[in-house]
Amino acid sequence: MQDGAAKCGACGAAAGGAAPASAAPAAGSGGMTRNVAGALAYILGIITGVIFLVMDPYKNDKFVRFHAFQSIFYWAVCFVIWMVWTTVVVGMIFTAGGLGMYSMFGLIFTLLRLAMFGVWLFLMYKAYNNEEFKLPIIGDLAAKQAGA
Repeated sequence: MQDGAAKCGACGAAAGGAAPASAAPAAGSGGMTRNVAGALAYILGIITGVIFLVMDPYKNDKFVRFHAFQSIFYWAVCFVIWMVWTTVVVGMIFTAGGLGMYSMFGLIFTLLRLAMFGVWLFLMYKAYNNEEFKLPIIGDLAAKQAGA
């Protein structure tokens, strides 16, 4: 190519020429990689977990299935913890200490929610790095359901 020839601003190829091979998508890739799918299985909890369990081609990938099941089980446990905690706090407000007791339990629950958020981010990070990190109890159950 001559020094004065026009170039594409996006890829650097000669004007009217083909883009370099690195700019082209991989042949046969119609979707996202398994690590991205595994991480996204956590993003909306139970909803995306179920979506990845029924969506082709991810429903046949053991890695994605594992993370989808672990996401479903993790958020189900978080929901149960939230329900139990709410029931206990409401009961304590009406029987024990009124709003002062609510403030103490509110602080504890805020810390618990931050921990749940941290675990959620950690699970997405591990899935994105192609790791099958198993949570205690939930991870083994997810692996069994995924067929891993």
